[in-house]
Order: sequence, then structure tokens, then C-alpha cells
Amino acid sequence: MKDLNCIRNFCIIAHIDHGKSTLADRFLQITDTIPQRRFREQVLDDMDLERERGITIKAKAVRMNYNGKDGKEYILNLIDTPGHVDFGYEVTRSLAACEGAVLVVDAAQGVEAQTVANLYLALEKDLTIIPVINKIDLKNADPEGVARQFSSLHGLKAEEIFKVSAKTGEGVQEILGAIVERIPPPRGEADKKLQALIFDSSFDTYRGVVAYIRVFNGEVKTGDRIRLISTDRNYEVSEVGFFKPSFIPTHSLSAGEVGYFMANIKEISDARIGDTIVLAKDNETKALPGYKGIKPMVYAGFYPVRGGDFGALTEAFEKLRLNDSAFIYEKESSQTLGHGFRCGFLGLLHMDIVRERLKREYNLEIIVTFPSTVYRIRKMNGEVIEIDNPNELPSPQEIEAIEEPFLKISIICPAKDFGAIMKLCQDRRGISKGYEYLDPERVMIIYETPLPEIVLDFHDRLKSVTSGYGSFDYEHIGFREGDLVKLDILLNNELVEGFSFIVHREKAYARGREVVTKLKDAIPQHLFAIAIQAAIGKQVIARETIKAFRKDVTAKLYGGDVTRKRKLLEKQKAGKKLMKGRGRVNVPPDAFMAVLKTE
Repeated sequence: MKDLNCIRNFCIIAHIDHGKSTLADRFLQITDTIPQRRFREQVLDDMDLERERGITIKAKAVRMNYNGKDGKEYILNLIDTPGHVDFGYEVTRSLAACEGAVLVVDAAQGVEAQTVANLYLALEKDLTIIPVINKIDLKNADPEGVARQFSSLHGLKAEEIFKVSAKTGEGVQEILGAIVERIPPPRGEADKKLQALIFDSSFDTYRGVVAYIRVFNGEVKTGDRIRLISTDRNYEVSEVGFFKPSFIPTHSLSAGEVGYFMANIKEISDARIGDTIVLAKDNETKALPGYKGIKPMVYAGFYPVRGGDFGALTEAFEKLRLNDSAFIYEKESSQTLGHGFRCGFLGLLHMDIVRERLKREYNLEIIVTFPSTVYRIRKMNGEVIEIDNPNELPSPQEIEAIEEPFLKISIICPAKDFGAIMKLCQDRRGISKGYEYLDPERVMIIYETPLPEIVLDFHDRLKSVTSGYGSFDYEHIGFREGDLVKLDILLNNELVEGFSFIVHREKAYARGREVVTKLKDAIPQHLFAIAIQAAIGKQVIARETIKAFRKDVTAKLYGGDVTRKRKLLEKQKAGKKLMKGRGRVNVPPDAFMAVLKTE
């Protein structure tokens, strides 16, 4: 049983690409947690995609031993968190497992939207904040300016802010000392009944689910019978341990400690992030606050390019689901695309990560349909339904109103781009809710915007108009009624389900015109003409035509009566007409990607 006064639980939070993983590397080196021969950069990011893109996708944990100035040995439990807004729920759960947070800001880029969001999340959990300005070794670093931004956010004093370079190690040792001095030890009692929080999980092929936990009260040890409160299922613990960062088995974990347990849990959905574990015979201990199920924000259809790969895609999804509890899927079929899956994701980055993993790890080429979100439909008979697929929309005669999800978005950008950002948000049907200058050069702008308006390319457009210096964070604020219609795309009068999407009526014509123009360039010529139409119901609002390949059937004629030429042309015309009725339009995967890149 560990002395709680010698334990510190903390996490590192930051906007994406502000040096969070590099700072964690220096902590591990200074505390000799990993032998130098086994060390590598971004050691806690074990996925190739994480290392290549420089982002953390999954939360990680590691235990470090640190000798304090008072001569005592302290256990420092670090929980590394994702930096992208798509994985905000994992950040929330990680914060719930800690008493303090190291808030990292890039000395060149300054305070960004995710910085502010993470700060407020940490303050809501009553965590001790240790502010760190990183990358002071860069030529364009402005640590003093960033310190002033920090002060305007939380009123932090200059002497409380650490200025470091995680790359060179300058100033990092002082942060470890501050963690011991400033962050309070965990509260809890080992002699109480077991109460522990699951803040993450992974899957081991041979031993089942590995649940990452923070023990708040009591003790969990090998052989205990435990119960997961949200699913009300009982299991016997087969192993407990802590992270170094590999799994190190131990006899037990007691109050205040961070570690893992295995209990032959076969489905990762049974060990839900945010759930509470108690002893099986304990019916009195309550769940820890803050648990909520993870709800996908973006939905899209995934179809294999080669029809014979459907079985391989099914197997790949089953394996991906084991290590990604936020990813959901169910089978669906399309007349145009064949058999595939309707998939739910936390955001577009999450969707892109899954698509990239399918390509790299399973060698599968995928067609991704137009991303959608959840809409709430109020029907004439009083029934309220939610749909995530535009093709499930009832007929207009049945619909009383369509409600779309709204977000509150916080944008931080250079003050000189204020006007451009306001125009961008207004073009996306945003409602201004105010702004605040963080300093003379940076401003935070608040808007309420429909989710469908930012789901595709809002992030890219934001980076474009701010020369890469803008950032945004969002939170869901409910559903609101809108004048929405379903826009269908037809090829030779045949509906292509993968191209259908729901759009605001005022934007329907412009979006329809964009899509048919893009498809005209993306779909190759056939031996017959192809009509591409955008339609609302039976009303066509935009059209383009791909002309047929033209073969000169009269080239072999060298003379004679003109009727010979007319006969051949009429025969060709009849053949094209017959082919148009029987022919099938081949829609390449690039056509679906072209639609996603509409401006």
C-alpha cells in the first residue's frame, strides 16, 4: 500500500503540435523510466500514423519514479492526452483521473483554441495548472508575448510560468520539481470499498480487454470479483499492474494509483471509457460523476472498391473496433456501390485515420460516401426520429420539421484576420456571440454554427484565411430547426445513394451546381452520353452532360452515294441509344473524393 503523499497524478494537455509528446519524452529520460538503448522519439506514440503526423490519437499512461528535493522518492503517474478536438472526450476522462495538469503552449504559435478549451476543462475539474511555454529555442519564439496571453486567460503570474525547450531539455527538470511541489497528492482511502475510474482501454488478442484505471478508493488485486456499473456485468480480475510504459504486473493497485487490470473481458464495449468499477458484491458504492457514452458526430458509408474485398473489410472493422471504442459500424448496401458499412466517427480526422489504417494495415481501397451527421426529424404524426443517413429521410409529406445539430465554436486567430473569419462564419450560417482580445495581436471569436456547415472543409478554410495561424474548438449545444432539403445526384436518371446529402434550401442550388461540375470532370467518358443531375425531389436544379466517345464510323468510306454515310450514322445513333438504356455508369472512387473537396 503506497503512501498517498508520495504520489502525483498529472496529465499534459496542449493544442495539437505544441510539443506535448516531446515534453513527455524528456520526463521519461530525466527519470530513467526507459533505458537509453530502448529510447526513441515520441515513445508514447506507438502508432505509425501518430508518429508521422505528429499527433497523439490515443491517451497513454506511464509511471515514473522521481527523487524530490526533500530526499523522498515520488511516484509520478503521467497520462498523455490527444491534442486534436476530435478526441476531446478522451481528454476529459484523463483529466478526471488527475489532480494536476501541465498546460503546454508553443512559444511561436501562442495560445490557441484547444489550449483555451483544455484549460477550462481542467479548471472545471479543479485541477492545479502548471503553465509551460515550450519551444523557446525557435528563432521566431515570443515567450514574453505568450506569457501575456496566459495572464489574460487565467491571471497567471509571470513567475508561475515555465519557459522551456522540450527538444533540448532546457528547463524541463524544474517542471518535475513543480509537479511535486504544486500538485496535491491524491485523495482517497485504501480501507474503503473499491471505486475506480476507467479512463481508457485497449485490446490484447490473447487476454482480452486491458482497462486503464485510476483507483479513487479501496484496492483491486488479482482474483477479485468486480462489477462494471454501466453494464452491470461481473468479472474476475486475472492481472493488475502499472505502466513503464509497457505492462508491469503487480499484486494490487490501491487508492491514488494509476494502472491497468485484465479480467477476460471479450468486448471492448463492455469496458467503457468513463465507467466505474466496484467489487461484485458491493451494491452501495455509486458511480463516479461525469460518465457519458461516446456519440459519433460524423457518419459516412465505407464501401470496398473491389466487391470481393467485402469479407476482408468486415474482418478489418472487427479488429479496428477492438482498439477504438468510439468507432461504430453497421452493414448497409447500395444499388450503385454494392455491400458496405455505415460508420460513425468522432470527427473528420477520426474518419481519415480509420480510412488510412484500412489502406495501410489491411491493403484495402475504400470508397467513402459524402459525410453526414445526425438530424432530428419531427413527423406530422408527432413521432420524433433521428437519422444519420440522408437516404433514410421520410417523404416531405410526412415531415413537420427537420432539426440540425448546432455547435458553439471558439476561434482564435490573428487580429488582422478578424474580418475574414467573420465572413467565413457568416457564409456558414454562423450566429455571432461575441469576441475577446487576448492581446493586441490575437482575438478569440465565438459563433454558434450548424455542424453540417463545418463538417467538411471548415478547418482547411480557416487555416487558409489565417495563413495557418487560426484554430478552433467546438462543443455541441443541441438541435435547432432549419429549412433543410435532401439533395440527390442522378446519373442517367438513376439515383446514386452515396452522393445524397441534406443541405439548407438557400444553398441547395450552389451546392448542386458545384457537385455536378466536379462529377463531370471526375467521371470518365463512356460510349454513351451521361446526364448528371442535382435534384430536390423531382425538381432538377442543376445539370451537366458528359459527352460520349465519338468514333468516326464513316472513316472507311472512300466515295459513293451519301446515303451510305447516313446509313452508318443512323446505325451508330441507334446503338448509342440502346447502350444508354442498358449501359452502367462506372463511378470511380476519385469521383467521391472530388465531391468531398467542393469549395
